[in-house]
Amino acid sequence: MAELTKLESKLGEVTGLAMAAQAATKKVVSLAKEEHPEVVSRLEKMLEEAAETERRCTELAGTFDGKKTAILEEAQATKSKGADMMSTYLDEDADALDGFEFLTMAEAGEVGHWSVLRTLNEKAGSTQVRELVDWALPIQRGHFAGVTETSLNLAAEEDPHETA
Repeated sequence: MAELTKLESKLGEVTGLAMAAQAATKKVVSLAKEEHPEVVSRLEKMLEEAAETERRCTELAGTFDGKKTAILEEAQATKSKGADMMSTYLDEDADALDGFEFLTMAEAGEVGHWSVLRTLNEKAGSTQVRELVDWALPIQRGHFAGVTETSLNLAAEEDPHETA
């Protein structure tokens, strides 16, 4: 298997996070759809954007000569780690607020990873990576802001004296 540079490895990680985001978003839709149907359209938009992010990342991975397979293996490993975290955090007792709290952590992680990719690329100087980051980072920041806002709105509806 081809050895990856730090830039290529980070591309694999953001690809895997986009994959994991799709699974997490679907899970939170299932937690929210009955009690909070008003948030489902936001989640569906996030799902579409995560799928488009994965598509664009995979396309870019194909431009790294002989390294697409290795980059996508890195993506699968990252996706698997995300799935493990989600299954630990969102157990059978999880509700919509739990789901949005998980998405808040996940989206913060995505913003961080995309920011690191941008910084790595400042030295690497890849126009294609810069264009992808310039497209994806604002979307990830929007996702983070949106799920944080929804988490706070759902928390505001909770009775803080009710037993957990």
